[in-house]
Amino acid sequence: MFLLALAVGSVSIPLDETLRVLVGSEPHDHRWTVVIREIRLPRALTAALAGAALGVAGLQMQTLFRNPLADPYSLGVSSGASFGVAAVVAGVGGSAGVFTAGVAGSGRFGVVVAAAVGAAAVLGAVLVLAQWVRSVVTLLVIGVILNSAVSSLVSLLLTWTAPERAVQYWIWSLGSFAGTSNSDLAVFTPIVGVGLGVALLTVKPLNALLLGENYARTLGLRLRRVRVVTLVGASVLAGSVTAFCGPVAFLGIAVPHIARRLLGSADHRLLVPATLLTGALVALACSIAAQLPGTDQVLPINVVTSLLGAPIVIAVLLRARAAAAGAA
Repeated sequence: MFLLALAVGSVSIPLDETLRVLVGSEPHDHRWTVVIREIRLPRALTAALAGAALGVAGLQMQTLFRNPLADPYSLGVSSGASFGVAAVVAGVGGSAGVFTAGVAGSGRFGVVVAAAVGAAAVLGAVLVLAQWVRSVVTLLVIGVILNSAVSSLVSLLLTWTAPERAVQYWIWSLGSFAGTSNSDLAVFTPIVGVGLGVALLTVKPLNALLLGENYARTLGLRLRRVRVVTLVGASVLAGSVTAFCGPVAFLGIAVPHIARRLLGSADHRLLVPATLLTGALVALACSIAAQLPGTDQVLPINVVTSLLGAPIVIAVLLRARAAAAGAA
């Protein structure tokens, strides 16, 4: 799938020529080297990293909250990032307006910084609340409410924004794997690597949580510590993807369910690496579809991920209802 993402696009490049470019050899058409190394390789790497990050973060959230519809954005990290970008686009008044105008003037770097700051602010609020809330269900409800409140602030900012600036935010909110450069990847890759490393360290606690918090507590598990570490890890993964790619929809919900169906197992020792690979594969497939191979047109990535993810989420809901009816 990674090779296809490099070979397929508005101009198709033979797979053998794609491999020649990857190993450093000269292809028959020297232009293919520029297309692959400067455009398609960063896009494919970004898609693979984003898919892996959102898939694993979604798995962590679904296990922690014991909710099949939980996703990496349930606690408002995406809304926080969106608020940061909206504030930059709107250029709020006063001294803050001078700051946001300066950030906006720094181009893509400013957008990434604003999204990261917004996501970190919401994550900080969630972690403070997590110290006072015992029930993960209550924490999830608080996160959903916080998500809704921050989204309302984003809408309020955009109503005061000039239409041409609001369009900039709208384009960012559609998501894209194509905007990252090699310098972006130098930052994005290690952040995702740290988040995935944290996920691998929480495999045993997540397995214990599958049987409930009371069982996990009898095993000597420190629930608050596990909760904070899991929340931080999932939020770092989701926040970094949102900062560099925009709020990519549905991958965090759908990918863990696809991995479970493929494996037929809920053991996180297998499920975490399987979800990582499945997320990368699905995101690469969505990236290829978004390019509309053979044409010069490009679809927003959220259009493709939503078309893929919506049927999976509906199937999960129907299956859960059927299981509940069978148990009754």
